[in-house]
Amino acid sequence: MKSLVSKRWLLARLYEPDIIIADCRSLLGQAGAGRAQFNEDHIPGAVHFDLEEDLTAPLGEHGGRHPLPDADTLAARLSRAGINASSRIIAYDDQGGMMASRFWWLLRYLGHEQVYVLDESYNAWKEAKFSITADQPIRIPSTFVANVQPQMLTSMEEVQRISEGSVPIGSYIGFSPILIDSRERPRYLGLEEPIDQAAGHIPGAVNFFWKGVLDEKGTFKNSEQLQQHFADLDQNAEIIVYCGSGVSACPNVLALNEAGFSKVRLYPGSWSDWISYEENPIVVGEE
Repeated sequence: MKSLVSKRWLLARLYEPDIIIADCRSLLGQAGAGRAQFNEDHIPGAVHFDLEEDLTAPLGEHGGRHPLPDADTLAARLSRAGINASSRIIAYDDQGGMMASRFWWLLRYLGHEQVYVLDESYNAWKEAKFSITADQPIRIPSTFVANVQPQMLTSMEEVQRISEGSVPIGSYIGFSPILIDSRERPRYLGLEEPIDQAAGHIPGAVNFFWKGVLDEKGTFKNSEQLQQHFADLDQNAEIIVYCGSGVSACPNVLALNEAGFSKVRLYPGSWSDWISYEENPIVVGEE
């Protein structure tokens, strides 16, 4: 199932009644910063969803820096935005699709398939002189019913078994699972760590920096280009994707789906969850 749409596709459908636009502009660790941007201007009719306030649960001892929100809590937030089972939702941001992809993944995780990501940034929309507004949307509340898809995620214990080289998990026995680290290469190698308390990567992980799925203009590559980008990966293998906290891994998950990979799962707690368990090993440098 394709998950990317162009700005012209959205422009042509902007006022169709089942279209709901999700403005996902946010700044990591800065609750409300994206909402301030939204209040200045946004695509007409858009509803804002903040990473820290709407798409993340409160922090705990484990679960990483951006734990998954409670399904019922997020469903209630979606209901207030007028989203229901028949809604077609288009998510955008101005950060290469990182926040929009987190929203996309969460909606898919809650069982909603008609959710898409704008393949270009909000800045590209503005540069094209398409309509923007500062008006606050008035949404009629609806009812969104969550149908959680647990097969879309992977637990820390499962990642441990994969990292240790145990028997492949899940229903894809016969193919070795692949761990993908979506962070920048210096962070993967442990040469720098600007956020988390330990540097390095999960043993056995390979590095595909998430911005590699974008072209030089910051637009998502097309399906053929993404197939080439991931050409070294076995399409029959189960793929587990992580990053620092389960946010920037989501563009990689989306891109892998666009490239035809069907057995892709997210480790939502990611590196920040992995290192919260003192017994978990880490690797610094190449393997």
